Amino acid sequence: MSSITLPNPDTLKETAPWLDNISETEWQTRVDLAAAYRLIHHYGWTSQVYNHITARVPGTESLLINPFGHSYDEICASNLVKIDIEGNKLDDNPYPVNLAGYTIHSAIHAAREDLQCVLHTHSQNATAVSSLEEGFIPLTQMACMFHERVGYHEFEGIALDLEERQRLIKDLGPKNHTMLLHNHGVIVCGQSIAHAVTRLYHFEDCSGVQLKAMAAVAGGATLKKPSLESVIKTRDQFESGAAQGGAAVLLPEWPAWQRMLDAIDSSWRN
Repeated sequence: MSSITLPNPDTLKETAPWLDNISETEWQTRVDLAAAYRLIHHYGWTSQVYNHITARVPGTESLLINPFGHSYDEICASNLVKIDIEGNKLDDNPYPVNLAGYTIHSAIHAAREDLQCVLHTHSQNATAVSSLEEGFIPLTQMACMFHERVGYHEFEGIALDLEERQRLIKDLGPKNHTMLLHNHGVIVCGQSIAHAVTRLYHFEDCSGVQLKAMAAVAGGATLKKPSLESVIKTRDQFESGAAQGGAAVLLPEWPAWQRMLDAIDSSWRN
C-alpha cells in the first residue's frame, strides 16, 4: 500500500461531513477500495452500477461498500458507504446501498475473518468458465495459484435468499479464496484489497487462456496440462511470496496500478 495522508478536516466537513474524525486506517482502506473500483472499471469488468467490492476496515467490524447508482469510475474514497455486517449504514452518508447483491458479501465476511476484501463480478471470461462442467483448469504458470483454491456454487437464481448464505460458505470452504458461481460469475477474495484485485486480474486472464485452449482442442489440438507436482510447487511459490523475489513490496503491481490510475484521473483518492 502507498503512504496515506489524511485529507484536510475542514475540506471533509464541507464535502463529506460523515467522515469527520476518520481514522488513518479507515482512510487507507477507503483509498485502496476506491482504487479497486476504478481498476475494475478500467478493465471493463463491471455490470453497469451493479455488483460490489466490499472491504473490512482493519480492527473493526465495519465494512465499506459502493454507493448504489454510481458507476465504478465515479467511486472515490469519500463516497464509499460504511455499513455493518447486515448492511445497515453506520454513518450519515446520503447514498443508498444495494442490498440485493450483498447477500454474498455478508456471508463471506461473517464466516471468513481472514479475508478483508470480497470482490464479485460477472466478467466475461470467468463467467464463461463458470458455465463449463470442467470448471477452471490450471493450464499455465499464473493459473497454478488457483489450484485447490477455487470453490464452486450451483446457480440458485438471483442471490436474494438469506438461506443461501450457508451454502455459499460451505462451497467456498475454509481455504479457498476464489469461487465460481455456476452460470453467474465469480467471487475473488483476499487478505487485503490488493490481493483480491490481483487475483481477479489473473483469474480473468487465465480463464481467457483456458477458453482459447479449449477452442483449439475443439478444432483438433491436444490439451497439454502441467504435472500435478509442478502445479502444487508453483502455487506454493506464489503463496510464500517467492514469486515476487526482489520486489520492494509483496504485490509490486498494486502501487504500479495506483500510479496508472493517478495518470488517468486522480479523483479516486478524494
